[in-house]
Amino acid sequence: MKEKYFPYIIAAMFAVSFYSIFKSLGEDSQKNASNYNVNVTQAVSADKGLNLQAVGELLKKAKNGEEFEKLLNDPKSGVNNLDLNGDGKVDYIKVTEFGEGDVKGFSLSTEPKKGEEQEIATIKIEKAEDQGSAVVETKGNPQIYGHNHYYQSSWSGLGTGMLLGYLFSSHRPYASPFSYGNYPYSYNSYRTVPYDAYTRRTGSMIPDGAYKRTSSGRYDHISSPNNGKMASSIKAPLKNPSRSQKSFQTRQVTRKKSPVFGRKKASPARRPMRSRGFGRSGRRR
Repeated sequence: MKEKYFPYIIAAMFAVSFYSIFKSLGEDSQKNASNYNVNVTQAVSADKGLNLQAVGELLKKAKNGEEFEKLLNDPKSGVNNLDLNGDGKVDYIKVTEFGEGDVKGFSLSTEPKKGEEQEIATIKIEKAEDQGSAVVETKGNPQIYGHNHYYQSSWSGLGTGMLLGYLFSSHRPYASPFSYGNYPYSYNSYRTVPYDAYTRRTGSMIPDGAYKRTSSGRYDHISSPNNGKMASSIKAPLKNPSRSQKSFQTRQVTRKKSPVFGRKKASPARRPMRSRGFGRSGRRR
């Protein structure tokens, strides 16, 4: 009787085994897909790493371009949380001074990769007729912040007067001498903070109503020396990526996908080397 049903028992066992295998593969596939989706949805867009209004408030504390660059890259200031290359560390921001006539300003840029530079934003300052007053316009780079991303503000006071005195005096415009991997001796790279923490931190720096968001600029006819500089190797999501940036990011997303089928089997554990004798080392000479 048992021999009669033996083939059916074997067949049932194989069926259960195959079902378990395919169920396991399906669960792995769902798990990988879930992890992939989480990674994509949790990625913070590049513009969330540098609050331009907070940058304006930081500039009020600077006496010149060099000091402005130091403040931007000082973790104690808490303004810079930009991570374009996705290495988990805050990018070093360079400052370049420019302008003409009654309009002076600063260009902010970074090098996410050696040999590639990306302009982040510009700050243009027009000296008003009143002594110690100025009209300030900050523009975010369209690739990072999207098209027509401007903030306008009016500044006055002792700090503004000192900054204007520097900008409109006869001097050599500051241009950061640093580059990727070549940073100031006192600078130490530091890790980014979660977006929620960064938002709370920078939000407390900005006075209510100090900045007005606009869709057009007053000083677009004055270009910065970094205008048009673009880095292709940017991993952080962009509002308006160029063709090369979009192509690079597409390749990065493709690499993140973990294939379920065709994965290499784990190699069997090697047998431990037999000792050649008590007290002797198993290492070959």
